[in-house]
Amino acid sequence: MSELTTAARPYAKAVFEMAQESGNLAGWSEQLAALAQVISTEDSAALLNNPRLSQDQKIQVLTEVLGSTVKDDGSNLLKVLGENNRFVLVPEISRLYEELKAQAEGAIEAELTSAMELTADQQNAIAAALQKRLGREVKLVAKVDPSLMAGAVVRAGDLVIDGSIQSRLNELKAALSR
Repeated sequence: MSELTTAARPYAKAVFEMAQESGNLAGWSEQLAALAQVISTEDSAALLNNPRLSQDQKIQVLTEVLGSTVKDDGSNLLKVLGENNRFVLVPEISRLYEELKAQAEGAIEAELTSAMELTADQQNAIAAALQKRLGREVKLVAKVDPSLMAGAVVRAGDLVIDGSIQSRLNELKAALSR
């Protein structure tokens, strides 16, 4: 995963800078999301790994599938990625672009993983506490993971707050084994 991130980061930064200059952050979000969705399918994997097709043919097929969703600048990105055989990077480019966009807009996405479903009030309280701590708008994405037993884990950028019982039990186990 980190290799994909490393390879995708320059593309994401370049796209972000272009989008900022043109004032089209939302447009690029849509294009990258559509590209990532199409390239992530099994049919696309078969197409992109087909040695009988040239890179130009692969680009043409992808452009036709995406239709009007991808504008000229999105087609140019596809061409650059095709020339370097880097189509596999598109989902990671999209993810990194969204992070850069959120930073520019002063927002951060936080992932909340809890042992059970949380109410909207609980989620709002956690989002407000994170917003106060981070000084930025927080977009909370909630998931449920019963293996945590109880509690929750919050990930926002480099910040990880692990308040799960599972982590506490692991810490206790480590302490007892010393």
